[in-house]
Amino acid sequence: MADFPLIFERSRKGRIGCMPPQCDVPVSDMAELIGNGLVREPAELPEVGELEVVRHFTNLSHRNYGIDTGFYPLGSCTMKYNPRVNEAVASNPSFALTHPLQPVEAVQGNLQVIYDLQSWMAEITGFDTATMQPPAGASGELLCLLLIRAFHRSRGEGHRDIVLVPDSAHGTNPASAARAGYRVQSVKTNSRGGTDIDDLKQHLGPNVAAMMLTNPSTLGLFEDNIIEICQLIHNAGAQVFCDGANMNAMVGVTRPGDHGFDCMHLNLHKTFSTPHGGGGPGCGCIAVKSHLEPYLPVPVVANRDGQYILDDNRPESVGRVHSFYGNFMMNVRAWAYVRSYGKEGLPEIAKHAVLNANYAQARLKEEYPQAFDRTCMHECVLTAKPLKRYGVRALDVSKRLIDYGFHPPTNYFPLIVPEALMIEPTETETKEMIDAFCDAMLEIAEESKEDPSILHNAPHTTPVGRLDEAFAAKTLDVNWSSYEDLKKADVL
Repeated sequence: MADFPLIFERSRKGRIGCMPPQCDVPVSDMAELIGNGLVREPAELPEVGELEVVRHFTNLSHRNYGIDTGFYPLGSCTMKYNPRVNEAVASNPSFALTHPLQPVEAVQGNLQVIYDLQSWMAEITGFDTATMQPPAGASGELLCLLLIRAFHRSRGEGHRDIVLVPDSAHGTNPASAARAGYRVQSVKTNSRGGTDIDDLKQHLGPNVAAMMLTNPSTLGLFEDNIIEICQLIHNAGAQVFCDGANMNAMVGVTRPGDHGFDCMHLNLHKTFSTPHGGGGPGCGCIAVKSHLEPYLPVPVVANRDGQYILDDNRPESVGRVHSFYGNFMMNVRAWAYVRSYGKEGLPEIAKHAVLNANYAQARLKEEYPQAFDRTCMHECVLTAKPLKRYGVRALDVSKRLIDYGFHPPTNYFPLIVPEALMIEPTETETKEMIDAFCDAMLEIAEESKEDPSILHNAPHTTPVGRLDEAFAAKTLDVNWSSYEDLKKADVL
Protein backbone atom coordinates (compact mmCIF):
# COMPACT_ATOMS: atom_id res chain seq x y z
CA MET A 1 0.00 0.00 0.00
CA ALA A 2 3.08 2.25 -0.03
CA ASP A 3 2.11 3.80 -3.37
CA PHE A 4 -1.59 4.15 -2.56
CA PRO A 5 -1.74 7.91 -1.73
CA LEU A 6 -3.34 9.51 -4.74
CA ILE A 7 -2.02 12.40 -6.74
CA PHE A 8 -4.11 14.94 -4.80
CA GLU A 9 -2.51 13.75 -1.57
CA ARG A 10 0.97 14.20 -3.02
CA SER A 11 0.22 17.80 -3.85
CA ARG A 12 2.42 20.49 -2.28
CA LYS A 13 1.71 24.14 -2.92
CA GLY A 14 4.01 25.70 -5.46
CA ARG A 15 5.21 22.51 -7.13
CA ILE A 16 4.76 22.34 -10.89
CA GLY A 17 5.50 19.70 -13.48
CA CYS A 18 5.72 21.91 -16.56
CA MET A 19 6.32 25.50 -17.57
CA PRO A 20 3.18 26.86 -19.23
CA PRO A 21 3.62 29.56 -21.88
CA GLN A 22 3.33 33.18 -20.86
CA CYS A 23 -0.18 34.57 -21.14
CA ASP A 24 -0.25 37.03 -24.05
CA VAL A 25 -3.66 38.48 -23.14
CA PRO A 26 -4.06 41.02 -20.31
CA VAL A 27 -5.56 39.12 -17.41
CA SER A 28 -7.81 42.05 -16.61
CA ASP A 29 -9.42 41.67 -20.05
CA MET A 30 -10.14 37.95 -19.73
CA ALA A 31 -13.73 38.32 -18.53
CA GLU A 32 -14.51 40.79 -21.29
CA LEU A 33 -12.95 38.63 -24.00
CA ILE A 34 -14.47 35.36 -22.87
CA GLY A 35 -17.67 36.57 -21.27
CA ASN A 36 -18.51 36.58 -17.60
CA GLY A 37 -20.76 33.53 -17.92
CA LEU A 38 -17.88 31.40 -19.16
CA VAL A 39 -15.27 32.40 -16.59
CA ARG A 40 -14.93 30.09 -13.61
CA GLU A 41 -12.75 29.85 -10.57
CA PRO A 42 -9.35 28.21 -11.08
CA ALA A 43 -9.59 24.42 -11.03
CA GLU A 44 -8.23 22.85 -7.87
CA LEU A 45 -5.62 20.75 -9.58
CA PRO A 46 -2.88 18.89 -7.71
CA GLU A 47 0.45 20.68 -7.57
CA VAL A 48 3.06 18.01 -8.21
CA GLY A 49 6.24 17.53 -10.18
CA GLU A 50 6.43 15.66 -13.46
CA LEU A 51 8.08 12.61 -11.87
CA GLU A 52 5.20 12.28 -9.38
CA VAL A 53 2.69 12.42 -12.22
CA VAL A 54 4.57 9.73 -14.17
CA ARG A 55 4.79 7.47 -11.13
CA HIS A 56 1.12 8.00 -10.28
CA PHE A 57 -0.21 7.00 -13.68
CA THR A 58 2.32 4.19 -14.13
CA ASN A 59 1.26 2.68 -10.80
CA LEU A 60 -2.39 2.94 -11.85
CA SER A 61 -1.62 1.22 -15.14
CA HIS A 62 -0.06 -1.71 -13.24
CA ARG A 63 -3.39 -2.25 -11.52
CA ASN A 64 -5.25 -2.55 -14.80
CA TYR A 65 -6.26 -6.00 -15.99
CA GLY A 66 -6.50 -6.62 -19.70
CA ILE A 67 -6.12 -9.30 -22.34
CA ASP A 68 -2.44 -8.42 -22.67
CA THR A 69 -1.80 -9.09 -18.98
CA GLY A 70 -3.93 -12.13 -18.18
CA PHE A 71 -6.63 -14.67 -19.01
CA TYR A 72 -10.07 -13.17 -19.61
CA PRO A 73 -12.67 -16.00 -19.38
CA LEU A 74 -15.72 -13.75 -19.79
CA GLY A 75 -18.44 -15.81 -21.44
CA SER A 76 -20.45 -14.15 -24.21
CA CYS A 77 -18.06 -11.19 -24.44
CA THR A 78 -15.29 -13.12 -26.21
CA MET A 79 -12.31 -11.23 -24.88
CA LYS A 80 -9.57 -12.66 -27.05
CA TYR A 81 -6.14 -11.62 -28.22
CA ASN A 82 -5.89 -8.93 -30.89
CA PRO A 83 -2.91 -9.86 -33.12
CA ARG A 84 -0.34 -7.10 -33.43
CA VAL A 85 -0.20 -7.52 -37.21
CA ASN A 86 -3.71 -6.02 -37.28
CA GLU A 87 -2.43 -2.91 -35.52
CA ALA A 88 0.56 -2.67 -37.85
CA VAL A 89 -1.73 -2.72 -40.89
CA ALA A 90 -4.17 -0.24 -39.34
CA SER A 91 -1.34 2.19 -38.55
CA ASN A 92 -0.27 2.34 -42.18
CA PRO A 93 -0.56 6.04 -43.19
CA SER A 94 -2.46 5.04 -46.33
CA PHE A 95 -5.28 3.98 -44.01
CA ALA A 96 -4.71 6.08 -40.92
CA LEU A 97 -4.34 9.47 -42.61
CA THR A 98 -7.12 9.32 -45.19
CA HIS A 99 -10.32 11.30 -44.68
CA PRO A 100 -13.90 10.17 -45.41
CA LEU A 101 -14.58 13.35 -47.39
CA GLN A 102 -11.86 12.63 -49.94
CA PRO A 103 -13.18 11.91 -53.45
CA VAL A 104 -13.69 8.22 -54.20
CA GLU A 105 -10.98 8.38 -56.87
CA ALA A 106 -8.43 9.10 -54.13
CA VAL A 107 -9.49 6.32 -51.74
CA GLN A 108 -9.92 3.32 -54.01
CA GLY A 109 -7.73 1.21 -51.71
CA ASN A 110 -9.82 2.07 -48.68
CA LEU A 111 -13.03 1.23 -50.49
CA GLN A 112 -11.52 -2.04 -51.67
CA VAL A 113 -10.89 -3.02 -48.03
CA ILE A 114 -14.56 -2.40 -47.21
CA TYR A 115 -15.73 -4.17 -50.37
CA ASP A 116 -13.45 -7.15 -49.81
CA LEU A 117 -14.50 -7.51 -46.18
CA GLN A 118 -18.22 -7.27 -46.83
CA SER A 119 -17.84 -9.86 -49.60
CA TRP A 120 -15.89 -12.16 -47.28
CA MET A 121 -18.44 -11.73 -44.49
CA ALA A 122 -21.24 -12.67 -46.87
CA GLU A 123 -19.34 -15.76 -48.03
CA ILE A 124 -18.34 -16.84 -44.51
CA THR A 125 -21.91 -16.53 -43.22
CA GLY A 126 -23.71 -17.91 -46.28
CA PHE A 127 -25.63 -14.75 -47.21
CA ASP A 128 -25.84 -12.78 -50.46
CA THR A 129 -24.35 -9.48 -49.35
CA ALA A 130 -23.24 -7.51 -46.29
CA THR A 131 -22.64 -3.99 -45.04
CA MET A 132 -19.97 -2.83 -42.61
CA GLN A 133 -21.76 0.40 -41.66
CA PRO A 134 -23.26 -0.39 -38.20
CA PRO A 135 -20.88 0.81 -35.46
CA ALA A 136 -21.67 -1.97 -32.94
CA GLY A 137 -23.46 -5.29 -32.52
CA ALA A 138 -26.63 -3.81 -31.06
CA SER A 139 -26.72 -1.34 -33.96
CA GLY A 140 -26.49 -4.30 -36.34
CA GLU A 141 -29.41 -5.98 -34.57
CA LEU A 142 -31.47 -2.81 -34.86
CA LEU A 143 -30.61 -2.43 -38.54
CA CYS A 144 -31.67 -5.99 -39.33
CA LEU A 145 -35.02 -5.35 -37.65
CA LEU A 146 -35.44 -2.14 -39.65
CA LEU A 147 -34.76 -4.08 -42.86
CA ILE A 148 -37.34 -6.70 -41.84
CA ARG A 149 -39.89 -3.98 -41.11
CA ALA A 150 -39.27 -2.38 -44.51
CA PHE A 151 -39.63 -5.79 -46.19
CA HIS A 152 -42.98 -6.49 -44.51
CA ARG A 153 -44.29 -3.01 -45.34
CA SER A 154 -43.33 -3.46 -48.99
CA ARG A 155 -45.59 -6.52 -49.03
CA GLY A 156 -48.49 -4.72 -47.38
CA GLU A 157 -47.89 -6.49 -44.06
CA GLY A 158 -47.01 -3.54 -41.87
CA HIS A 159 -49.32 -4.94 -39.19
CA ARG A 160 -46.66 -7.46 -38.17
CA ASP A 161 -45.43 -5.96 -34.90
CA ILE A 162 -44.26 -8.88 -32.74
CA VAL A 163 -40.68 -10.09 -32.38
CA LEU A 164 -40.02 -13.42 -30.67
CA VAL A 165 -36.94 -13.70 -28.45
CA PRO A 166 -35.68 -16.78 -26.53
CA ASP A 167 -35.67 -16.48 -22.75
CA SER A 168 -31.89 -17.06 -22.79
CA ALA A 169 -31.14 -14.25 -25.27
CA HIS A 170 -28.68 -11.40 -24.94
CA GLY A 171 -30.39 -8.39 -23.38
CA THR A 172 -29.72 -6.37 -26.52
CA ASN A 173 -32.18 -8.54 -28.48
CA PRO A 174 -35.38 -7.41 -26.74
CA ALA A 175 -33.95 -3.91 -26.37
CA SER A 176 -33.27 -3.63 -30.11
CA ALA A 177 -36.72 -4.99 -30.95
CA ALA A 178 -38.40 -2.50 -28.61
CA ARG A 179 -36.27 0.32 -30.02
CA ALA A 180 -37.45 -0.62 -33.53
CA GLY A 181 -41.06 -0.30 -32.35
CA TYR A 182 -41.90 -3.97 -31.96
CA ARG A 183 -43.66 -5.81 -29.18
CA VAL A 184 -41.45 -8.50 -27.65
CA GLN A 185 -42.62 -11.99 -26.67
CA SER A 186 -40.40 -14.56 -24.95
CA VAL A 187 -40.03 -18.16 -26.14
CA LYS A 188 -39.10 -20.84 -23.59
CA THR A 189 -36.01 -23.03 -23.52
CA ASN A 190 -36.51 -26.80 -23.48
CA SER A 191 -34.84 -29.38 -21.23
CA ARG A 192 -31.86 -29.69 -23.59
CA GLY A 193 -31.13 -25.98 -23.71
CA GLY A 194 -32.68 -25.42 -27.13
CA THR A 195 -35.77 -23.60 -28.33
CA ASP A 196 -38.98 -25.20 -27.09
CA ILE A 197 -40.69 -26.03 -30.40
CA ASP A 198 -44.13 -26.46 -28.85
CA ASP A 199 -43.90 -23.08 -27.12
CA LEU A 200 -42.66 -21.48 -30.34
CA LYS A 201 -45.70 -22.82 -32.23
CA GLN A 202 -47.98 -21.27 -29.61
CA HIS A 203 -46.49 -17.85 -30.38
CA LEU A 204 -46.61 -17.97 -34.17
CA GLY A 205 -49.36 -15.99 -35.86
CA PRO A 206 -50.17 -13.33 -38.47
CA ASN A 207 -48.72 -10.50 -36.37
CA VAL A 208 -45.24 -12.02 -35.89
CA ALA A 209 -42.60 -10.11 -37.83
CA ALA A 210 -39.48 -12.02 -36.84
CA MET A 211 -37.65 -14.20 -34.40
CA MET A 212 -34.24 -13.23 -33.05
CA LEU A 213 -32.21 -16.35 -32.39
CA THR A 214 -28.62 -16.59 -31.18
CA ASN A 215 -26.82 -19.62 -32.59
CA PRO A 216 -24.86 -21.03 -30.87
CA SER A 217 -27.03 -19.77 -28.05
CA THR A 218 -26.03 -17.81 -24.98
CA LEU A 219 -26.09 -21.17 -23.21
CA GLY A 220 -23.12 -22.12 -25.36
CA LEU A 221 -25.16 -24.72 -27.27
CA PHE A 222 -25.85 -25.26 -30.95
CA GLU A 223 -29.54 -25.20 -31.84
CA ASP A 224 -30.20 -28.78 -33.00
CA ASN A 225 -33.56 -27.94 -34.58
CA ILE A 226 -32.49 -24.77 -36.35
CA ILE A 227 -33.72 -25.81 -39.81
CA GLU A 228 -37.14 -26.81 -38.47
CA ILE A 229 -37.37 -23.56 -36.48
CA CYS A 230 -36.59 -21.44 -39.53
CA GLN A 231 -39.17 -23.34 -41.59
CA LEU A 232 -41.87 -22.85 -38.95
CA ILE A 233 -41.21 -19.12 -38.82
CA HIS A 234 -41.15 -18.77 -42.61
CA ASN A 235 -44.38 -20.74 -42.90
CA ALA A 236 -45.92 -18.12 -40.60
CA GLY A 237 -44.76 -15.37 -42.98
CA ALA A 238 -42.07 -14.05 -40.63
CA GLN A 239 -38.32 -13.60 -40.91
CA VAL A 240 -35.48 -15.11 -38.87
CA PHE A 241 -32.60 -13.02 -37.53
CA CYS A 242 -29.40 -14.67 -36.31
CA ASP A 243 -27.55 -12.99 -33.48
CA GLY A 244 -24.01 -13.69 -34.66
CA ALA A 245 -22.29 -12.85 -31.40
CA ASN A 246 -21.05 -16.44 -31.19
CA MET A 247 -19.93 -16.91 -34.78
CA ASN A 248 -16.42 -17.78 -33.58
CA ALA A 249 -17.82 -21.26 -32.83
CA MET A 250 -18.85 -21.77 -36.49
CA VAL A 251 -16.56 -19.65 -38.66
CA GLY A 252 -15.26 -21.69 -41.59
CA VAL A 253 -17.21 -24.78 -40.47
CA THR A 254 -20.92 -24.03 -41.00
CA ARG A 255 -22.91 -21.03 -42.22
CA PRO A 256 -26.08 -19.50 -40.73
CA GLY A 257 -27.29 -18.56 -44.19
CA ASP A 258 -27.46 -22.27 -45.00
CA HIS A 259 -29.55 -22.95 -41.88
CA GLY A 260 -32.45 -20.79 -43.08
CA PHE A 261 -31.73 -17.39 -41.51
CA ASP A 262 -32.68 -14.28 -43.46
CA CYS A 263 -30.15 -11.92 -41.90
CA MET A 264 -27.59 -11.74 -39.12
CA HIS A 265 -25.20 -9.40 -37.41
CA LEU A 266 -21.56 -10.01 -36.56
CA ASN A 267 -19.40 -8.45 -33.87
CA LEU A 268 -15.99 -8.00 -35.46
CA HIS A 269 -14.43 -7.94 -31.99
CA LYS A 270 -15.90 -11.32 -31.04
CA THR A 271 -14.95 -13.36 -34.09
CA PHE A 272 -12.55 -11.26 -36.14
CA SER A 273 -10.21 -9.92 -33.45
CA THR A 274 -10.80 -6.18 -33.47
CA PRO A 275 -10.38 -4.52 -30.04
CA HIS A 276 -13.18 -4.91 -27.50
CA GLY A 277 -14.02 -2.67 -24.59
CA GLY A 278 -12.85 0.72 -23.45
CA GLY A 279 -15.69 2.58 -25.10
CA GLY A 280 -13.93 2.74 -28.45
CA PRO A 281 -15.31 2.23 -31.94
CA GLY A 282 -16.66 -1.12 -33.06
CA CYS A 283 -18.35 -2.72 -36.03
CA GLY A 284 -21.61 -4.67 -36.09
CA CYS A 285 -21.53 -5.84 -39.71
CA ILE A 286 -24.77 -7.36 -40.99
CA ALA A 287 -25.24 -9.96 -43.74
CA VAL A 288 -28.55 -10.48 -45.55
CA LYS A 289 -30.30 -12.60 -48.14
CA SER A 290 -31.11 -10.95 -51.47
CA HIS A 291 -34.74 -10.12 -50.62
CA LEU A 292 -33.53 -7.72 -47.89
CA GLU A 293 -30.72 -6.17 -49.94
CA PRO A 294 -32.77 -3.25 -51.37
CA TYR A 295 -33.24 -1.85 -47.89
CA LEU A 296 -29.56 -1.73 -46.88
CA PRO A 297 -28.28 1.61 -45.54
CA VAL A 298 -26.61 4.06 -47.88
CA PRO A 299 -24.01 4.49 -49.15
CA VAL A 300 -23.40 0.94 -50.37
CA VAL A 301 -19.81 0.23 -51.39
CA ALA A 302 -20.02 -1.41 -54.83
CA ASN A 303 -17.70 -2.32 -57.70
CA ARG A 304 -18.67 -1.02 -61.13
CA ASP A 305 -16.42 -1.85 -64.09
CA GLY A 306 -13.39 -2.28 -61.86
CA GLN A 307 -13.96 0.94 -59.91
CA TYR A 308 -15.19 1.12 -56.33
CA ILE A 309 -18.09 3.51 -55.86
CA LEU A 310 -20.44 4.74 -53.15
CA ASP A 311 -23.94 3.90 -54.31
CA ASP A 312 -26.46 6.36 -52.86
CA ASN A 313 -29.16 5.63 -55.42
CA ARG A 314 -31.10 3.23 -53.23
CA PRO A 315 -34.71 4.48 -53.10
CA GLU A 316 -35.86 1.70 -50.72
CA SER A 317 -32.97 2.12 -48.30
CA VAL A 318 -33.79 2.55 -44.60
CA GLY A 319 -31.17 5.31 -44.52
CA ARG A 320 -27.88 5.71 -42.71
CA VAL A 321 -27.09 4.09 -39.37
CA HIS A 322 -23.68 5.73 -39.02
CA SER A 323 -21.79 8.68 -40.42
CA PHE A 324 -19.75 8.15 -43.57
CA TYR A 325 -18.99 4.42 -44.09
CA GLY A 326 -18.84 3.11 -40.51
CA ASN A 327 -15.75 2.68 -38.33
CA PHE A 328 -13.26 2.07 -41.10
CA MET A 329 -10.21 1.14 -39.01
CA MET A 330 -12.11 -1.78 -37.51
CA ASN A 331 -12.58 -3.02 -41.06
CA VAL A 332 -8.86 -2.77 -41.69
CA ARG A 333 -8.05 -4.86 -38.62
CA ALA A 334 -10.61 -7.54 -39.48
CA TRP A 335 -9.45 -7.53 -43.11
CA ALA A 336 -5.88 -8.25 -41.96
CA TYR A 337 -7.12 -11.02 -39.66
CA VAL A 338 -9.10 -12.81 -42.37
CA ARG A 339 -6.23 -12.47 -44.85
CA SER A 340 -3.80 -13.88 -42.28
CA TYR A 341 -5.89 -17.03 -41.74
CA GLY A 342 -7.17 -17.49 -45.26
CA LYS A 343 -9.99 -19.81 -46.26
CA GLU A 344 -8.04 -22.86 -45.10
CA GLY A 345 -7.18 -21.43 -41.68
CA LEU A 346 -10.53 -19.98 -40.62
CA PRO A 347 -12.00 -23.35 -39.51
CA GLU A 348 -9.16 -23.66 -36.99
CA ILE A 349 -10.61 -20.68 -35.09
CA ALA A 350 -13.89 -22.50 -34.48
CA LYS A 351 -12.30 -25.88 -33.81
CA HIS A 352 -9.95 -24.56 -31.15
CA ALA A 353 -12.60 -22.33 -29.56
CA VAL A 354 -14.90 -25.34 -29.19
CA LEU A 355 -12.09 -27.62 -28.02
CA ASN A 356 -10.93 -25.20 -25.32
CA ALA A 357 -14.43 -24.61 -23.97
CA ASN A 358 -15.18 -28.34 -23.78
CA TYR A 359 -11.87 -29.03 -22.07
CA ALA A 360 -12.63 -26.42 -19.39
CA GLN A 361 -16.15 -27.84 -19.00
CA ALA A 362 -14.84 -31.40 -18.60
CA ARG A 363 -12.36 -30.34 -15.93
CA LEU A 364 -14.83 -28.30 -13.89
CA LYS A 365 -18.18 -30.07 -14.20
CA GLU A 366 -17.78 -32.26 -11.10
CA GLU A 367 -17.66 -29.22 -8.81
CA TYR A 368 -19.54 -26.81 -11.10
CA PRO A 369 -22.18 -28.85 -12.99
CA GLN A 370 -23.22 -28.01 -16.54
CA ALA A 371 -26.43 -26.06 -16.93
CA PHE A 372 -27.35 -28.61 -19.63
CA ASP A 373 -25.55 -31.93 -19.95
CA ARG A 374 -24.36 -31.52 -23.52
CA THR A 375 -21.24 -30.89 -25.52
CA CYS A 376 -20.84 -27.13 -25.57
CA MET A 377 -19.62 -24.90 -28.34
CA HIS A 378 -17.36 -21.87 -27.81
CA GLU A 379 -18.30 -21.36 -24.14
CA CYS A 380 -19.56 -23.46 -21.27
CA VAL A 381 -22.30 -22.42 -18.88
CA LEU A 382 -21.81 -23.97 -15.45
CA THR A 383 -23.52 -23.41 -12.12
CA ALA A 384 -22.17 -22.81 -8.63
CA LYS A 385 -25.51 -23.92 -7.16
CA PRO A 386 -24.01 -26.93 -5.28
CA LEU A 387 -21.85 -24.52 -3.26
CA LYS A 388 -24.90 -22.76 -1.85
CA ARG A 389 -25.09 -25.47 0.83
CA TYR A 390 -21.91 -23.90 2.24
CA GLY A 391 -23.30 -20.40 1.93
CA VAL A 392 -21.23 -19.66 -1.17
CA ARG A 393 -22.57 -18.08 -4.36
CA ALA A 394 -21.20 -17.58 -7.86
CA LEU A 395 -20.22 -14.01 -6.98
CA ASP A 396 -18.08 -15.28 -4.08
CA VAL A 397 -16.28 -17.68 -6.43
CA SER A 398 -15.59 -14.89 -8.90
CA LYS A 399 -14.32 -12.48 -6.26
CA ARG A 400 -11.97 -15.16 -4.92
CA LEU A 401 -10.64 -15.79 -8.45
CA ILE A 402 -9.20 -12.28 -8.38
CA ASP A 403 -6.89 -13.36 -5.55
CA TYR A 404 -5.62 -16.14 -7.80
CA GLY A 405 -4.77 -13.60 -10.51
CA PHE A 406 -7.65 -14.32 -12.86
CA HIS A 407 -10.40 -12.11 -14.17
CA PRO A 408 -13.78 -13.61 -13.16
CA PRO A 409 -16.05 -15.26 -15.74
CA THR A 410 -19.49 -13.87 -16.52
CA ASN A 411 -21.85 -14.25 -13.54
CA TYR A 412 -25.62 -14.81 -13.41
CA PHE A 413 -26.12 -14.93 -17.17
CA PRO A 414 -28.05 -16.36 -18.89
CA LEU A 415 -30.73 -15.45 -16.40
CA ILE A 416 -32.44 -18.83 -16.64
CA VAL A 417 -29.41 -20.58 -15.08
CA PRO A 418 -29.18 -20.28 -11.28
CA GLU A 419 -25.76 -19.19 -9.98
CA ALA A 420 -24.48 -19.14 -13.55
CA LEU A 421 -20.77 -19.10 -14.36
CA MET A 422 -20.29 -18.50 -18.07
CA ILE A 423 -16.74 -19.35 -19.21
CA GLU A 424 -15.21 -18.74 -22.63
CA PRO A 425 -11.51 -19.56 -23.00
CA THR A 426 -11.52 -18.56 -26.72
CA GLU A 427 -9.27 -20.20 -29.28
CA THR A 428 -6.24 -18.12 -28.34
CA GLU A 429 -5.54 -19.60 -24.90
CA THR A 430 -3.10 -22.46 -24.27
CA LYS A 431 -3.87 -25.68 -22.43
CA GLU A 432 -1.50 -24.58 -19.67
CA MET A 433 -3.42 -21.36 -19.09
CA ILE A 434 -6.78 -23.14 -19.07
CA ASP A 435 -5.38 -25.71 -16.64
CA ALA A 436 -4.17 -22.97 -14.30
CA PHE A 437 -7.61 -21.36 -14.36
CA CYS A 438 -9.38 -24.68 -13.75
CA ASP A 439 -6.97 -25.53 -10.92
CA ALA A 440 -7.88 -22.22 -9.26
CA MET A 441 -11.61 -22.86 -9.70
CA LEU A 442 -11.31 -26.34 -8.17
CA GLU A 443 -9.23 -25.06 -5.25
CA ILE A 444 -11.86 -22.38 -4.61
CA ALA A 445 -14.53 -25.09 -4.53
CA GLU A 446 -12.51 -26.83 -1.77
CA GLU A 447 -12.16 -23.56 0.12
CA SER A 448 -15.94 -23.17 -0.05
CA LYS A 449 -16.34 -26.43 1.88
CA GLU A 450 -13.53 -25.85 4.39
CA ASP A 451 -13.74 -22.12 5.14
CA PRO A 452 -16.45 -20.19 3.27
CA SER A 453 -15.47 -16.94 5.00
CA ILE A 454 -12.39 -16.78 2.77
CA LEU A 455 -14.71 -16.41 -0.21
CA HIS A 456 -17.19 -14.13 1.53
CA ASN A 457 -14.43 -11.60 2.22
CA ALA A 458 -12.64 -11.90 -1.11
CA PRO A 459 -10.85 -10.33 -2.82
CA HIS A 460 -8.00 -9.97 -0.30
CA THR A 461 -5.18 -8.79 -2.59
CA THR A 462 -6.68 -5.72 -4.26
CA PRO A 463 -6.25 -2.04 -3.26
CA VAL A 464 -9.90 -1.98 -2.16
CA GLY A 465 -12.07 -4.80 -0.88
CA ARG A 466 -15.36 -6.05 -2.23
CA LEU A 467 -17.52 -3.24 -3.51
CA ASP A 468 -21.29 -3.01 -3.47
CA GLU A 469 -21.58 -2.96 -7.25
CA ALA A 470 -25.36 -2.70 -7.39
CA PHE A 471 -25.32 0.28 -5.04
CA ALA A 472 -22.50 1.91 -6.98
CA ALA A 473 -24.35 1.53 -10.27
CA LYS A 474 -27.49 3.12 -8.86
CA THR A 475 -25.71 5.81 -6.84
CA LEU A 476 -22.99 7.14 -9.08
CA ASP A 477 -20.44 9.30 -7.28
CA VAL A 478 -17.21 9.90 -9.13
CA ASN A 479 -15.84 12.59 -6.81
CA TRP A 480 -12.32 12.18 -5.48
CA SER A 481 -12.04 11.02 -1.89
CA SER A 482 -8.95 10.99 0.28
CA TYR A 483 -7.42 7.85 1.72
CA GLU A 484 -8.66 8.88 5.17
CA ASP A 485 -12.20 9.43 3.89
CA LEU A 486 -12.23 5.98 2.29
CA LYS A 487 -11.11 4.38 5.55
CA LYS A 488 -13.80 6.21 7.48
CA ALA A 489 -16.40 5.01 4.98
CA ASP A 490 -15.12 1.45 5.53
CA VAL A 491 -14.41 1.08 1.80
CA LEU A 492 -10.82 -0.07 2.38
